[in-house]
Amino acid sequence: MSSSAASTPMPARLESVFYELLGELNACGHQAATLLERTSLPGWSRRSLFYFLGYVAKAEGRVTETDIRFAESLMKALRLSQRQRRLAIEHFREGKQAESISRRRGMRLRMTQRAVPRPAIQIVLCLCHAAQLHGAPSKNRRYRCEDAIDRTGLPVELMDIILDSYAQKVWITQPELKPAPTSYEQACKLLGVDRSAPFDELKRAYRRRVSESHPDKLGSGLSEKEYALAKERLHRYQLAWELIKRREKVRSS
Repeated sequence: MSSSAASTPMPARLESVFYELLGELNACGHQAATLLERTSLPGWSRRSLFYFLGYVAKAEGRVTETDIRFAESLMKALRLSQRQRRLAIEHFREGKQAESISRRRGMRLRMTQRAVPRPAIQIVLCLCHAAQLHGAPSKNRRYRCEDAIDRTGLPVELMDIILDSYAQKVWITQPELKPAPTSYEQACKLLGVDRSAPFDELKRAYRRRVSESHPDKLGSGLSEKEYALAKERLHRYQLAWELIKRREKVRSS
C-alpha cells in the first residue's frame, strides 16, 4: 500500500466493501471480467463503466486490440443483450473520443457511492485492470485512470492499493524480458506464489498463468510483436514449472 493511500482514511462502510471486492478480485485471479460475472453490476452504472474504459483505452492515442478484447470480455460477463451491447460500444466510443471527462459524467455514482458504494468500486476495479493491461501503467494511463476514478466520487488513492495488489499477485513484470528462472525461489516468484505454498497451489498458479498468457488463448488480434512476447512469456512459465516439478520430485523421493 502506498503512503498516500494509507494517509487517506476511508469511511468504514466504503473501506469494508472495497476490501471485500478487492478480495473477491484476488480470488478471481485478478480477472475483472470474472469479478463482474460473480458480482454483477447495476444496469444504470454500465454507461459510466464503458465510457470511462474508452477514455482510459485512448490514453496513448491509440486503442489496442487488448483494450477492445477487455471491453468485450466485460460485455460478455455482464450478459448484455444485443441492444445493450450496442449501447456499451457507443459509450466506449464516446469515451475514446473525449479529451477530458466533464463533471456530469458519473454523477449518479458520486451521488450514491456513500450509501451504495459497490457499483462505483466495481467500476474502479475494472478501470485499474484496464490501466495495467500492458503491464505497469504508463504515465498517461495512470492519469486517465485517476481522472475517471475521480468522477466516480471515490478517492483516487484507491488506484495505488489496487495496482499494488496487481503488482504483487498478477503483474508479469515482463518475465519475457528477464533472465529465465534458475532456482526454485525464482520460479515461485515468477508465478506469483510464496515459496512455502503447497504443490497444489503452485500447480494452480502455473495453470492460471498459462491460461492468461498462452498465445492461442489471447485471440487473433495480436500483433507479431505481441505474439512473440506472449510465446516467450509462456516459455518462462514452463521453465519455472519444470523447476518446481523437479523440486517436488526430489522432496517426495
